[in-house]
Amino acid sequence: MNKFSISQYLLILFVLVLGFTYALPNLYPTQPSIQVAYTDSGKSADQILLNELQDILDSTEINPQEIFLRDNKIVIKFDSLDDQLDSKTVLQNKLLDKVIIALNLEPSTPDWLKDIGGQPLKLGLDLSGGVHFLLEVDIDTAQQGRLELLLDTYRKTFKEDAIQFNASSIDDLRLIFEFKNRDSYNKALAKYRLDSQGLSGLQYIITERPATNTLFLEYSDVALREIRDYAVGQNLITLRNRVNELGVSEPIVQRQGSNRIVVQLPGVQDPTAAKKIIGKTANLEFRLEANSRTSPLRKEEFPFKENEFMTASLEKAVVVSGDRVTNASTGFDESGFAQVNITLDMQGGRAMQKATSGNIGRKLAVLFVEQKSKSELVTNENGETIIEQSTYIEKNIISLATIQAVLGTSFRITGVGSPQEASELALLLRAGALAAPMKFVEERTVGPSLGKENIELGMQSIMMGLALVIIFMTFYYRVFGLAANVSLLINLVLITGIMSLLGATLTLPGIAGIVLTVGMAVDANVLIFARIREELKEKDPQTAIRDGFSRAFITIFDANVTTLIAALILYVIGTGPVKGFAITLSIGIVTSMFTAIMCTRAMVNLVYGNKNVKELKI
Repeated sequence: MNKFSISQYLLILFVLVLGFTYALPNLYPTQPSIQVAYTDSGKSADQILLNELQDILDSTEINPQEIFLRDNKIVIKFDSLDDQLDSKTVLQNKLLDKVIIALNLEPSTPDWLKDIGGQPLKLGLDLSGGVHFLLEVDIDTAQQGRLELLLDTYRKTFKEDAIQFNASSIDDLRLIFEFKNRDSYNKALAKYRLDSQGLSGLQYIITERPATNTLFLEYSDVALREIRDYAVGQNLITLRNRVNELGVSEPIVQRQGSNRIVVQLPGVQDPTAAKKIIGKTANLEFRLEANSRTSPLRKEEFPFKENEFMTASLEKAVVVSGDRVTNASTGFDESGFAQVNITLDMQGGRAMQKATSGNIGRKLAVLFVEQKSKSELVTNENGETIIEQSTYIEKNIISLATIQAVLGTSFRITGVGSPQEASELALLLRAGALAAPMKFVEERTVGPSLGKENIELGMQSIMMGLALVIIFMTFYYRVFGLAANVSLLINLVLITGIMSLLGATLTLPGIAGIVLTVGMAVDANVLIFARIREELKEKDPQTAIRDGFSRAFITIFDANVTTLIAALILYVIGTGPVKGFAITLSIGIVTSMFTAIMCTRAMVNLVYGNKNVKELKI
């Protein structure tokens, strides 16, 4: 009567084997290691770099456990954290900007587990450590960029409207136009006043100098607030996209105050590596090549990326920049060289169409704009040698091609270097361009020591709760209590295995979710056992077991589904720690229902099934 079919037992066995297999990698400890890669994304780590690293380490007393090439990087394993940190310092001082060195904890998972996708649980910032950055958006540069676009717009407008001016410039974040006569001055003033009335309020502050026919234009407080909010908002979106593209687990990217952004990256222990992830600025500018009619004040000279000794003069006016790119992908041209396929938004497409329609036969340049860092060994006040870093903007021409037809929203650019460089450029363009430069005003490395304490305290809370539950269930429900305790242990293993399989991240609130799941799993068994007790008053033991499980199922199902809905809502609208709690709670609800209804029932059936039972010990 209370016997499972072979298929039901096979289903339980399959789930248990799957859960135990993918929970197994968490039993293998991690090893301190460092990952080394070339700063230049176009170069992959090779045997030459590996030999150089080996020679540097051989000259010290540090003996790495293992050093090998993997996925365009070199991995060096160590026996202790001290050797890991000492090696990082030595290599950084020797190689400076040549390489990026990131501290890491290398899993010691066996190869057969790796082959089937077995990986240990990912830990959040509060458990594994990581980096915390506070970045400040340079609003003055954003304002300067807007003024340059505005200057170019008014130059074209005044030319079309026959408004004559002698000089135009930007000084101290003000737009300055000196007009040829009073009539042009008055027309321009009327144009300024008309444009200054924006939907959100006064856009410009106009300063008049009629004696010299000069007008000064600067942004109002309302316009400055809009510029600031746009710059911070766009940078926020860009950083989130960039971190998501690079696969950092459970990142926190959020605004703080009027012009600052907080970034937290769990599991990343080295600020240099993290800066490369979030701080790298790669953008494109499309500019026409300057010709003989271009004023010397309106052109700039730039070197080519592949040959710095070759230069070309380009117009200062930017036709389209990378912030108008909606999609970017890599491919290969007819000759087999890497290319990037670009798709612009409607505004960018119109600007490109307007610029190229009247300039067929001229050359259009693609300017690669990149923010780079420079490291130098300096001696501080205490006489210690430290690495000092500074940033600078580098602009190089990657393509200078003749316009043969009118371009629209979709086209391709060549000359982007290796496939790796093309892939990185496409990734950064997809993630979006930064609307304004940012500087690091605060950076902290959150060590794993606090995380270790949190893990120990969290595990203590789980073990204490588990022990109390096991003692209570054993003495109060006897054989049924033992079955429930085994199911409870299986439940914890399944939660661990499923989270490892899904690549979910365990946070401190996630541990709280597991503790709550322990209580909920026991609650389901208590409901079943209480129902069996009620049924025993009127029915024989076998019927009481069957009806106890079947009739308690509805109550258990309703209670768990409502909790699951609440957990899913938390996951959708929550961020960071709240999501960590929701993930473990959701997984725990599903596994607790399986263990309480299927596993406990299977064990009870093995003990009492198809037997002439006179009395139940419950």
